[in-house]
Amino acid sequence: MAVITISRQFGSGGDEIADHICHELGYRQFDKRLIAQAAAGVGLSEQEIIDFSEENYKVKNFLDRLLGRSQAVAQVRVWKEDAKGIRASEAIQINEEHALMMTKRAVEAAHHTGDIVIVGRGGQVILKDYLDVLHIRIEAPLEDRIQCVKAQMKDEHHLPTDTVEARRKAQNLIGSRDLASADYLRRFYGVDWTDPLLYHLVINTGKVKMKLAVQMIIDMVNSPIIERVTV
Repeated sequence: MAVITISRQFGSGGDEIADHICHELGYRQFDKRLIAQAAAGVGLSEQEIIDFSEENYKVKNFLDRLLGRSQAVAQVRVWKEDAKGIRASEAIQINEEHALMMTKRAVEAAHHTGDIVIVGRGGQVILKDYLDVLHIRIEAPLEDRIQCVKAQMKDEHHLPTDTVEARRKAQNLIGSRDLASADYLRRFYGVDWTDPLLYHLVINTGKVKMKLAVQMIIDMVNSPIIERVTV
C-alpha cells in the first residue's frame, strides 16, 4: 500500500502527471467522488462532505485577515426532528474551519484505503508523518505554464491563443491560482508550499519531460523509500 501526494504550480503539468501515475499503477485519484466514499468510513454523511481545497479557497482580504473572520464556504440542508417527531429541513452555513476539518478527515480516511494519489488539499502536511506516503512537488517556468494554460483555454473554451488578451488571461489565472494555493497552505497549515523540505522530490517539468517525471515517481513508489504497511 502506498499513497502519493502531489503539490503543483498551476499549469505545471501536475494534474496530468497524477493521471498518468494512476493509469500506470492502477491507483485512484482522490477527487470529489472519492471524498464521499472515504469520509463515509469515518462516519461523515454525504450532506456533511465539503471539498475544501485550494481550488475553491478564496484569498481573504486584509481586513478579514486582520480581524480573523471566518468565511462561509457552503450551505447545506440537514433534517432535524423536534420533540413531537416532526421533521423539517434546516439550512446550515459551513465555515472554513468546519470544512477544513472535514477535508482533513477525508484525506486521512483516503490514506487508510491506500493506493491513491492526492492532488493538493494540504496532503503533504496532513500526511507528513506517515512512512508510506510519497510527497511530490511539480513546478515549471512561468512561460511554459502560460503556454500550457493557453492550450487548455483553447481546448475547453475554443478561444484563440495567439492574442495578447489570451496571454493576459492565462497569466492572470496562473497568478490567482498560485496565490490561493500558497495562501491556503500558509493560513491553515503554517507552511510555505514551495519549501522543498516538505517533499521527497521536486520536479521541474521545464527540464524533465512528463514521461520521465512519471517514471521517476513510479520508481520511488517501488523503492524502499516507501515503507509497506499492512493494515
